Amino acid sequence: MNKALAGLLIAGALAGCATDSGKGMAWGAGLGAIAGGLYGGHGSDALIGAAIGTGIGYVVGNESDKQKAQQMSYQSAPNYNHNETGPFGGTRWRLVDWAPKSGKEDVKSKTFEFGRDGWVRTTTVNNEGRTDTDTENYRVVGNTLIVNKGDYLVNYKFHLQGDLLTVDNSNLRATLRRM
Repeated sequence: MNKALAGLLIAGALAGCATDSGKGMAWGAGLGAIAGGLYGGHGSDALIGAAIGTGIGYVVGNESDKQKAQQMSYQSAPNYNHNETGPFGGTRWRLVDWAPKSGKEDVKSKTFEFGRDGWVRTTTVNNEGRTDTDTENYRVVGNTLIVNKGDYLVNYKFHLQGDLLTVDNSNLRATLRRM
């Protein structure tokens, strides 16, 4: 029974994760550890259960994140507002350091304008001088910036220190300066 209590404590402690996928992983790990420990009776069974539960929890939580993002996309009519804009609503940022992990994208400049009602407009000037503008939806949950448009959803961990903002995910790391 000690394994069951430990699993519940771990799940409860981790449930404060910012996104639904993070919460799903935490609860899945805890409940999987409990189930594995109770079913098999060994520590290794609890670990296997935690691993399986983490995967299932991530899938379920990620789908929930996608549904929220899709709902926000549908509701992004001119009068739609939400309160998950965190410290970004009404701010503008300029890219100062860009490290795409693929190493492919090279731009002359990028600026980001975050609206108070949950949209972000990115203006990119490429090296040939062509300017592209894209508008996406965003929300902030804890220290995670969630950007979505249509059928995609991207999570960025962020760190804000004064006028510098660092965002990071598996595809890029970027530093922005408040304008």
